[in-house]
Amino acid sequence: MTYSLDCIKAYDIRGRVPDVLNADFAYDLARAYSTVFQPKTLVVGHDIRQEGPELNEALCRGFAESGVQVLHLGLCGTEEVYFATSHYQADGGIMITASHNPKGYNGMKLVKNGSQPIGQDSGLKDIKTTMASQSFCETVPTPTPLVEIHDKSAYIQHLLGLIDLDELKPLKILVNAGNGAAGPTFDQLAKHLPFEFIRMQHEPDGNFPNGIPNPMLFENREVTANALKENQADFAVAWDGDFDRCFLFDETGYFIEGYYLVGLLAKTLLERNPGEKIIYDPRMTWNTIEQVTESGGIPLQCRTGHSFIKDMMRTENAIYGGEMSAHHYFRDFFYCDSGMIPWLLIAELMSKTGKTLSDLIGDRAKRFPCSGELNYKVTNAKAIMQAVEAAYLPLNPVIDPTDGIGYEFKEWRMNMRTSNTEPLLRLNVESRGNPELVAAKVKEIEAIIERIG
Repeated sequence: MTYSLDCIKAYDIRGRVPDVLNADFAYDLARAYSTVFQPKTLVVGHDIRQEGPELNEALCRGFAESGVQVLHLGLCGTEEVYFATSHYQADGGIMITASHNPKGYNGMKLVKNGSQPIGQDSGLKDIKTTMASQSFCETVPTPTPLVEIHDKSAYIQHLLGLIDLDELKPLKILVNAGNGAAGPTFDQLAKHLPFEFIRMQHEPDGNFPNGIPNPMLFENREVTANALKENQADFAVAWDGDFDRCFLFDETGYFIEGYYLVGLLAKTLLERNPGEKIIYDPRMTWNTIEQVTESGGIPLQCRTGHSFIKDMMRTENAIYGGEMSAHHYFRDFFYCDSGMIPWLLIAELMSKTGKTLSDLIGDRAKRFPCSGELNYKVTNAKAIMQAVEAAYLPLNPVIDPTDGIGYEFKEWRMNMRTSNTEPLLRLNVESRGNPELVAAKVKEIEAIIERIG
């Protein structure tokens, strides 16, 4: 075995290439998926990372030798695999992507029929066990031929069907694909819209000449904000590498935390569909709960992670789910996350109301200021979290055990958790109208991290 099964995480697959994740892994993964789920047809696509084609070839070969017909999308976004799996009624799908991870990483996101996520408790553990034992189904005498699907029109029309095209006004929008996979697909969508687009870092390039496409990193935001202001755009959109997440900047160049966009999208959808359920993650919550409740919706909290969010959305038939990390899930998109639908809904809302994005976000950041997600590279996360517990448990917080450490006090709250995909400790702090308190608590917690680490 020339790979490590440690790259199989709680709800997807991530690892360094080629020592942890490589073509042998991809081939065996296909054989194991075929053994566990016995699919007849399966959708496969990959993002722009340089290892994508090699992993893709091995994955498709593993399925073909297992008698599974692959519907091959080629270069695409993760949401295109989700869409194609349901649209073509395939038995499952796999997207080869490491999303926003650093160069040198790759991974996979797996779904089964109906674009249902495959996580540890829904098949991923069984796939790992099968790979470990090498107990695969028999190969077929003649590998099943692959079918290439390059026509994106059904996907594009589905997106357009989620907004009112007649209401759209000629906004000026700057888009930054970060040299990821978004560019070609965006161009197919843009042809149908009345907006003026300014494109930057638009060409797919697995060398990432402008850095890893991860707009959550502070150092990646300035170039988008500056370009927006130079072009006097109404707002800007930036995507991560596989464009299942989008990040927005208002007309002043201000970066909109994903947390506040969750509340705005929930409010927008609830105005059309009052009384519906909204799913949110536990990292930052007060703003979302307030906006959902005020809009007549039902807020439901879920553990962080796309497979957990999607499972709860299906169980509760929720109209929308949002994570502050900029994953946005929609019932009308097979309960899956999309990096295209959120900015389309915001553009529609701006067109209908005549308001700027800063108007729409309004005073939410003032009402509930937050730290944003702070990441710390540590080797002793367990000891740090125990020290944080020792510091704050005596203060009698309301404890939220949903994911990691969640402590709520009268004027502030925090969530600390380990990453499921990277060796990181993640911290989120928010308050009720007191940014100075947020800064003070972050400093206080960082002192604990520094002392233990």
